[in-house]
Amino acid sequence: MKPSIQQLAIVSGKGGTGKTSIAASFAKLANQRIVVDCDVDASNMPLVLPHTIIQEIPFFGEKKAVISQDRCRGCGDCVIYCRFNAIKDFYVVEPVLCEGCAVCAMMCPYEAIDMVEHQSGTVVISQSDGQPFLYANMGIGEGNSGKLVSELREKAKSIAEEENYNLIIIDGPPGIGCPVIASITGTTHVLIVTEPTISGIHDLERIVQLTQHFRIPSSVCINKSDISAENRQLIMDICNKNNIPVIGTIPYDEDVIRAQIAGKTVVEYSEGSASQEITKLWQTVQTMLQATIAK
Repeated sequence: MKPSIQQLAIVSGKGGTGKTSIAASFAKLANQRIVVDCDVDASNMPLVLPHTIIQEIPFFGEKKAVISQDRCRGCGDCVIYCRFNAIKDFYVVEPVLCEGCAVCAMMCPYEAIDMVEHQSGTVVISQSDGQPFLYANMGIGEGNSGKLVSELREKAKSIAEEENYNLIIIDGPPGIGCPVIASITGTTHVLIVTEPTISGIHDLERIVQLTQHFRIPSSVCINKSDISAENRQLIMDICNKNNIPVIGTIPYDEDVIRAQIAGKTVVEYSEGSASQEITKLWQTVQTMLQATIAK
């Protein structure tokens, strides 16, 4: 019997908390893992994880309208009904503006409009440190990033089953929208990275509500924990109220910025305070995941 695949999602509720720095460091510290960067609208992990691209798979997230110049009679109904002003002179659809709603195709009296599969992005399968690393490139102005996240995760799970990996580390996107929901659904554990700022606290409360709604076990790490003692205590109070353990506090450390500039993870760039606390955090997370297996 194959061991169950553990899926650790690292999310933040907001951008800029240091989520990717922690996730990338975990990727370096883990012995055997698959890494998935699910922030498909702006993948940053490829900047700090040296990798070799193995395969690029086109992603077709939605259909776009295409007007047949042979069948079109220039009646103008499509222009009237398009709410996104996507149909330009000579009855040509601008793909960037088209939302794929298909209203124009339904209202065209001459059936001159087809809904055609449109490539929205690319799934990238690569190797970093000789192990699988997956991310995606979303096209400019394209939609359905939640669907792309789901496709990334399915591909990672398939590789894990084929190659006997039992851990998938997911670097989730910021916020609480569809891409985040697609990143955390069905995961083993969610690590929420926050910071002691007003916006950090506000968005922590939102992401906590999300993980509790889906009944996913979660914990919190406070990054840049020493920049405000008052706000740090507010975070502790929120976590206590919601029965969520705070398993890590990482101090502000300029080595994190230097590591980013150097294109390296924090733990391989420095042995400073942030690097040490991230290593401790990883050890705690490992223990929690092992306890889940034991259950």
